[in-house]
Amino acid sequence: MEKQASTSILSTRNLTIGYDDKLVAKNIEINIHPGELIAVIGVNGSGKSTLLKTITKELDAISGEVFLEDLSLEKISAKEISEIISIVLTETHFSKNLSVKELVTLGRHPYTNWLGVLSKIDKDAIQQAIDLIDLQDLADRKCSSLSDGQLQKVMLGRALAQDTPLIILDEPTTHLDLYHKAFVLKLLQKLSKTTQKAIVFATHEIDLALQLCDQIILVNGGKVIQLTPENLIKEKHLEHLFPSDLIQFDAVSKSFKIKS
Repeated sequence: MEKQASTSILSTRNLTIGYDDKLVAKNIEINIHPGELIAVIGVNGSGKSTLLKTITKELDAISGEVFLEDLSLEKISAKEISEIISIVLTETHFSKNLSVKELVTLGRHPYTNWLGVLSKIDKDAIQQAIDLIDLQDLADRKCSSLSDGQLQKVMLGRALAQDTPLIILDEPTTHLDLYHKAFVLKLLQKLSKTTQKAIVFATHEIDLALQLCDQIILVNGGKVIQLTPENLIKEKHLEHLFPSDLIQFDAVSKSFKIKS
């Protein structure tokens, strides 16, 4: 396998992403390290999902390379990827007749044998995930009885049970009210520090991401840049993210405001 000298969990080199009939972004250089919370932001249709699909090998890159733990993504099997990256999608398909614990247990699928027999390591990982997300009181509840916020916690619990160094979430706060949006993102921040896992999530909650994240990956106008929230603001990358006739970015409050 081809290696790249780096301490990153995930990195890219001269990456170009897109489809046969559409180039989305090129010359992408990103680095994701342990213990970081990173938001992927951009307007609708900018290419956030395309970027996530490419770095998880769901979509082929047009050119360039993606590295997982210094190994070229093209050289890694699907099983090996599932031991490095766990993915939480906005729309998931599973039986809501499953209990919370049963759904969390699905996170161990990459490690169990074809009979799905759980080892002590599997059982310990499941229990640790339940404890980390504080799901003890919900463990025996059917998923059909959960609120959107509770279900999002369970999906995160499943990702934690998978016990990968990198967790990627696509719009984890969709369908949640403001309080639960903040709650979920604050939980992600806490988990990134306590577990030292890297957590990357696509989001429209830019104001919250600027407050909570270590790094921001901005997808905009065919380019992808990665900076700290402070440098993203300092270099004025957010001031022209949306049409200025209606919305403007206020650097002092680090938030978007409706133009008066």
